[in-house]
Amino acid sequence: MKRSWRDRKDGVLLRQIDSMHYIMPMIYPNRCDNEAFMHIRVDLTEAMQYLEEKNASGPEYQYNLFQLVVTAILKAITLRPHMNRFIANQNLYQRREITAAFVIKKIFSDQGGEALARIRVKDDDTLDTIHSAIYRQVSKGRSETKDASSAAMDVIQKIPGKHLIGWIVRFLDRHGWMPSSVIATDPYYCSVVLTNLGSLKLDAGYHHLTNWGTNSLFCAIGLMKKRPFYDDDGNVTMRMSVDLGLTIDERIADGYYYSKTIRLLKTLLENPRLLELPLSEKVEY
Repeated sequence: MKRSWRDRKDGVLLRQIDSMHYIMPMIYPNRCDNEAFMHIRVDLTEAMQYLEEKNASGPEYQYNLFQLVVTAILKAITLRPHMNRFIANQNLYQRREITAAFVIKKIFSDQGGEALARIRVKDDDTLDTIHSAIYRQVSKGRSETKDASSAAMDVIQKIPGKHLIGWIVRFLDRHGWMPSSVIATDPYYCSVVLTNLGSLKLDAGYHHLTNWGTNSLFCAIGLMKKRPFYDDDGNVTMRMSVDLGLTIDERIADGYYYSKTIRLLKTLLENPRLLELPLSEKVEY
């Protein structure tokens, strides 16, 4: 597709859209005013067995639930491309790449610093390649003094004229003109941002979206623990499970599209061998 002057470097302007999706950004221009919250409880019975098998050979960087969730949500975005849309300057765009972002805690203490991490995936990526990409980001984030975005923000902080600088960066952000060096690892310019609250011994919550950047999907991963599951006859069994809290910009698709996406995500996590398939390979759900 030939690039138009109305496209952005990170997104293609969607021109053939229905009137509702054309009008909504005009009426509700702020992403934070359009947050939809969704909850998933995932049975981890198969996932725990699968992770045990993957780690049986003693890999240097062990496979874990976070990597499964990252891969599953990236596969869901690949197969459900409306989830990779964003609204900027009251226009609807299809993102050019599929990316995931997360924060790395360098040391688990009150004084421990944080680093921003981003991975970019392609159609042929699988759990194994994403596992390797996360490992590289974690190793880099814990060894570097500053990630690229944090270093750029340190420079901006030293420039006098706080209110003028704020107006300028918001203007650049709105039009997609922010320098790549400033947003190199900015999570709010990614397809999905993930936070692993379970690693902090917290249950899943809902994280807000922001009017800054282009991110339309946030996933909070809760604490793994045994919870009751009921069958059709009311019998209960205790199974290892995890809750996911999803925050979505409701303007990028509709409820039916979200429902099918969540069903796909749940299917992938409860059948983790599907994550060995390339991201673009379709599955039944």
